[in-house]
Amino acid sequence: MVALATAFRPRRPFFAHSPFRREERDAVIALWQRCELTRPWNDPVRDIERKLSEDPALLLIGADELDRPIASAMVGYDGHRGWLYYLAVDTQWRGRGYGRALVERAETLLIERGCPKLMLMVRQGQPSLERYYHQLGFSDSETVTLGKRLIRDE
Repeated sequence: MVALATAFRPRRPFFAHSPFRREERDAVIALWQRCELTRPWNDPVRDIERKLSEDPALLLIGADELDRPIASAMVGYDGHRGWLYYLAVDTQWRGRGYGRALVERAETLLIERGCPKLMLMVRQGQPSLERYYHQLGFSDSETVTLGKRLIRDE
C-alpha cells in the first residue's frame, strides 16, 4: 500500500490504493450505503463491475491504518471531461481531509490523462454538500444535467 501523495496532508494517517481490490466490494458498498449514495435504480455491484471493466485504476479507495475501506471515489474520463462519482468518507472519519485527499488524487490522475476539466453532480437539497465542493474549488456551471437510462439495473 502506498501513502497518498498530495499537497494537502490529512491530520491522521490515510492510505489509498488502486486498483480496487475485489475482496473490498461488500465493504465499499456498505460505505456507500452509510453515506446515502446508493439509489434503488443503480445496482452498486454492477457500477463497480462496469468501472473495473473500463479503467480500474480510477476506482480509488481510502483505507484506515488496518487497511479497511473508509473512503472512496469513482473517477471517469471520456476524453473530454472527467467526472467524480461515489465520493464518500465514512461519517466517523469526516472532517480530517480525506475527501479532499481523494479529490486531489482524482485530479492528479485525470491531469496525467490530459483531462482539462473535472465535473460532478450533487443531488438537489444538499446545501452543506454544495458548500463543501465550493470549498474544494468547484463552481456552479450554467448547465442542466439530463439523464436517460439505457440499461435497467433490476
